[in-house]
Amino acid sequence: MENDFNKIMSLKSAEELIKITQIDRNDYQEIAIEAAEKELASRNIPSEEIDNITQDIIKAEIKNTVSSGVRLINFIIDTLVWLVIAFLLTFPLNAHKASHMIVSYFIIIISYILYYSISEIKYQRTLGKFITKTKVVTYNEEIPKNTDIIIRTVCRFIPFDQISFLFTRNGFHDMFSKTKVIKTN
Repeated sequence: MENDFNKIMSLKSAEELIKITQIDRNDYQEIAIEAAEKELASRNIPSEEIDNITQDIIKAEIKNTVSSGVRLINFIIDTLVWLVIAFLLTFPLNAHKASHMIVSYFIIIISYILYYSISEIKYQRTLGKFITKTKVVTYNEEIPKNTDIIIRTVCRFIPFDQISFLFTRNGFHDMFSKTKVIKTN
């Protein structure tokens, strides 16, 4: 297996190796990191240049990730859309009885999960993200797997998740699903 990692790392650019060894270490097996570090050392790149490239990669990632303000706009739009959907689905129940209220709560939770899951699996976007011209991607800016989106959606139930993106560029549901929201081209 080590030879496979050595071969794979030998085909990567210096920037890719630096990203693996300096930024994305947690996303790789230790043996892969060792192979990347070995390949990077064999290229005799000065440590100052590695530091400069690392900073450039970080700046590029931050530039492409949307701001907390845009995330707030997405949240407000998506919450309003989801509330309208939930209202339309639960209104016919006329929930005066306890059994109707339980069904209403169930419909509200399921509609929330389905709104985010279906729209982000199918389009990488919710209505809020369509309006703000943003989309969900993995940390490597690839299309997220369905499981990534399901994890992302379920993590929205974590207390204070809705305000977590006010303190960091990526909220709890982004961190645990290893996704981020970026601007679309």
